[in-house]
Amino acid sequence: MTDGTATPARIIPALGRIYDPLTPYTYPLIRFVTGAMLIPHGWAKLVSGSPAGLGASLAKMGLEPAYALAIYIGVLELVGGTMLALGLFTRFVAAQVIGFMAVAAFKVQWGAGFFWSKGGYEYPLFWGLMALAILIRGGGELSLDSRIGKEL
Repeated sequence: MTDGTATPARIIPALGRIYDPLTPYTYPLIRFVTGAMLIPHGWAKLVSGSPAGLGASLAKMGLEPAYALAIYIGVLELVGGTMLALGLFTRFVAAQVIGFMAVAAFKVQWGAGFFWSKGGYEYPLFWGLMALAILIRGGGELSLDSRIGKEL
């Protein structure tokens, strides 16, 4: 196990019958959930809510052009989240999410500390790091990128 490639023996070997066939689906699950969990946020900003409210908040923080950024964020979460979930233009969308979450974590929520329950940067940092992993890995075999045969 010194070369880092050996798999440790399972404590319960019979679980291999569950783990082994499901392993190819773990990364697509992570990519899908990462994208899918952005969708309701975008929906709330663009459809059930108002981008103007978010725009006003962004303007108070000095983030301009605030209304355009509010629209961008809503579209990124709604459309980009859908694209991530499906694995379409995966790396491009993941890069956008990383940037958005970096601003959210370090510009907007940093001063509130770490914990999301107190308005801190925990949530955007986590999702930004998930997007970073997706950026590095790409869409994977079970993605529309793979079906198209091209990705960034």
